[in-house]
Amino acid sequence: MAEQELDLIVIGSGPGGYVAAIRAGQLGMKVAVVEKDARYGGTCLLRGCIPTKALLHTAELLEQIREAGSQGIDVGEPSLDIGRAMDRKEEVVSKNARGVEFLFKKNKVEGIRGTGRLAGAHEVEVEDPEGGKTTYRAKNILIATGSVPREIPPAPVDGDKIITSDHVLELREVPESLVVLGAGAVGTEFASIYRSFGSDVTLVEMLPRALPGEDEEVSKELERNLKKRKIKVKTGTKLAAAETTDAGVRVTLESDKGEETVEASKLLVAIGRAPVSRGLGFEEAGVEIDDRGYLVVDEMMRTTVGHIYAIGDVVDTPWLAHVASAEGILAVEHMAGKDVRPLDYEQVPMVTFCDPEVAHVGLTEAQAKERGYEVAVGKFPFTALGKAVISGKTAGFVKIVRDTKYDEVLGVHIIGIHATDLIAEACVALHLETTNQELIETIHAHPTLGEAMHEAAHAAAGHAIHI
Repeated sequence: MAEQELDLIVIGSGPGGYVAAIRAGQLGMKVAVVEKDARYGGTCLLRGCIPTKALLHTAELLEQIREAGSQGIDVGEPSLDIGRAMDRKEEVVSKNARGVEFLFKKNKVEGIRGTGRLAGAHEVEVEDPEGGKTTYRAKNILIATGSVPREIPPAPVDGDKIITSDHVLELREVPESLVVLGAGAVGTEFASIYRSFGSDVTLVEMLPRALPGEDEEVSKELERNLKKRKIKVKTGTKLAAAETTDAGVRVTLESDKGEETVEASKLLVAIGRAPVSRGLGFEEAGVEIDDRGYLVVDEMMRTTVGHIYAIGDVVDTPWLAHVASAEGILAVEHMAGKDVRPLDYEQVPMVTFCDPEVAHVGLTEAQAKERGYEVAVGKFPFTALGKAVISGKTAGFVKIVRDTKYDEVLGVHIIGIHATDLIAEACVALHLETTNQELIETIHAHPTLGEAMHEAAHAAAGHAIHI
């Protein structure tokens, strides 16, 4: 028998689930969130975005101190206390988790500890940490169960020498050497972190280039800078086998150049994530799941059962916290009868917090040409930008892809200092269907990093000013 009636029950408190619950509370719904972890926030806050960026900040500070002499500051060679760095990372996570709890109270969202599963069309059964079970009934249900690191048979994870992104966030010693399998955002970020921390890093990618979803010129520039930092980048290379040894792990790699063996202290498997969708009663309730484990949804995030919605990593959309949050708000507002529009996934900013940072929104040059656009591009290097020269961070560029017929900005690609922040201007530009000429006519402050966008727009029109 159901314990209480709710307007909405959310399974999962990640950036999709907790944001959806808060918005539902603002709309006057009686809402509860079920979470199996001891703290709210999901993978992003507890084991992903937030702790990773805390370590990236430590790595950035470490590099800045090493380079301080070039700015006239003598501080000597810095040393890393990884234990204290991990402690600070945990402080950041805990503070943010407490923030979610505060927001729940502020918006009258009930938090329920335990593992939730569908027990009927409108019912969620929650098993608490002590094994007790309670059933909750709701008019609407939102599934936001997220994902877990994906594993592969050639590299059986043991949590010690063969590890995932969950394990690498808890290391208390810097590995002497590290092989990172997968040069997507997660793998590239950890390769960057642990190179700064002092590890000998090998980055392996099966596809032809690092960050294969980025514009080809950006990937090329990234690889050049990673190699400059003495990270060994092996693209077009797949893992054939991995075996643990007394000293660490022995990795066998295959490429068109043949087979090679790499010895390392640890192997980090960072090949993507798998949705948490099985064994939770979804299919029994009539919710369709595709052959890859993703819940099938429409453009309003409804599953094949109309009052059951799904968002975030459990559906086949980009594995990004900001996507999950946007989907959560869309789903809840649709439940509430608001006039909403589907998300445009081509306007989702993609960001990677490696060194140098990488970000883009919209189409790559190749994608634009494939779609039949008459394309012009403009690039502006940070080497020619005063603020970048002042900072001592001149790697990279801003690249704008525009349609010559209507002058619409189709895509913006940035690699370099603060790329993940600079991309926000481009997101607004694409959402408003800005023309390249409008970017040119928008006055940008000097001296700032944002001027690189202005200069790239000039370049895309064929009249670059400062290059």
